[in-house]
Amino acid sequence: MRDSIKNGYKVKLVFCMFLLAYVFSACKKTSDTSSGGNTGGGDTTVVTPPPSFDINSIHDTYEDVASFDDYLKWGSYNVHDPSIKKFGDYYYCYSTDVAYGTEVRPGIQIRKSKDLVEWNFYGWVFSSLPAMGSAFITQEGGTPNNALWAPYVMKVGNEYRLYYSLSSATPRLSVIGLATASAPEGPWTEKGLVVTSTADNYTQTNAIDPTVIVTPSGDQYMYYGSAWDGIYILKLDASTGLVATAGDKGKRIANRGFTNGVYNGNIEGSEVIYNSTLKKYYLFIAYDWLQTKYNVRVCRADNPEGPYYDYNSVDANTNIDHGPMIIAPYQFTGHGGWQGTAHCTVFTGDNDQYYIAHQGRPAVNSYYMDLHVRKLFWTDDGWPVASPERYAWEDNSTVSKDSISGTWERIALNYTVMPGYGNEQVSPDMQVAQNITIDATGTLNGDASSTWSYGAPWLTLKWSNGTTEKVFVQNGRDWENEKSTIIFTGLDDKGTAVWGKKT
Repeated sequence: MRDSIKNGYKVKLVFCMFLLAYVFSACKKTSDTSSGGNTGGGDTTVVTPPPSFDINSIHDTYEDVASFDDYLKWGSYNVHDPSIKKFGDYYYCYSTDVAYGTEVRPGIQIRKSKDLVEWNFYGWVFSSLPAMGSAFITQEGGTPNNALWAPYVMKVGNEYRLYYSLSSATPRLSVIGLATASAPEGPWTEKGLVVTSTADNYTQTNAIDPTVIVTPSGDQYMYYGSAWDGIYILKLDASTGLVATAGDKGKRIANRGFTNGVYNGNIEGSEVIYNSTLKKYYLFIAYDWLQTKYNVRVCRADNPEGPYYDYNSVDANTNIDHGPMIIAPYQFTGHGGWQGTAHCTVFTGDNDQYYIAHQGRPAVNSYYMDLHVRKLFWTDDGWPVASPERYAWEDNSTVSKDSISGTWERIALNYTVMPGYGNEQVSPDMQVAQNITIDATGTLNGDASSTWSYGAPWLTLKWSNGTTEKVFVQNGRDWENEKSTIIFTGLDDKGTAVWGKKT
């Protein structure tokens, strides 16, 4: 099912690129500078310091650099299904072979960044389709897609491991393979096939979209799957990165619901992390059609093999839709909005700060794909919440109480069930901002029955309808208006994510 689904976007979307322009501006970050010394011939060579990076050069659309000839200018553009890790001084992003309006070569795209804002396109993992994955699909009577999807990257000891997805037009004829390298930029060598799926009567999910968790004791588990039979878990041999038991397909640990006998839409793109402070495993899942309603759900467990539970303590393997939904299509005032906001990667940076990154598609033209990187925070009861705005170098300094009062835009990430896939989910179900007033007197919207209190960094909003929202307040960037502001993110007492931006 996902094979034909992703083939659909593969035809429409293909590689494009973005030039992260170098200009001076009031909103900028300074790059490294260097100068040359005396050469053997006595001449003095002076290297001109590179100009500062202008964050305002990042745009929602990028037709001006859509040609494949401009791939070195892609930066944060044309990113789908990212996997990000920090290796040394750089964050590395590996992503699916797609782009806007142009044919692309296969190989898994590589980008790198020192700050998660300014990204530079580096190259590809492979020079062509990996031979082992291609051979499996061909031997099964299929033709491999000319694109690799949804990679996952990790480091084990001194070895870098990259898992790739290769599929075909034949439903569920797919493979997850492993390549290894001694450096994050390669060169990469195929190691073997981890798990496969075929167009047969065997009950199994589609073998794409891998992610791997390493437990505190060193055990490794792969999670994978798209549509068909949900999300599976598979034990790996930690020493090789391949499957621990030959032929093992794993077992299902997450599924979703039906409406009037019709499946509610896709479930795929899982990402699993272990929070050592909370001592829990977190399963992030993408729901729905990747170009419209795509959204991120999360469940948690005490054990990597589950059971994973949702916000209402229901097993994730139960045939219902699970929450909380922490990222979904959204629209702040004065902007067209973002849709297709899922298939996330979750990782840590300096000072153990958590981040979540995913594709975002501008509503003005949803065939463009931009990399969104957001900070991730944790509620008092151990649920992750994502920043409403993309990361822009802001720190976690405390926001004073005097700064809270004023006019805000507030978005509640509600959800309308629409069973089906791309043909049915034509609307992004955009969640739109509404203005609220946080009064200096301690009330909300001038209503004495609605009140707020603040114990930095947590703001509590108690509404007269009985709903309580507890949100994390931070400094941030107003991307829609290209300026600094104050933002908040959190959950209400029913598990609905709430975002805010001060205007």
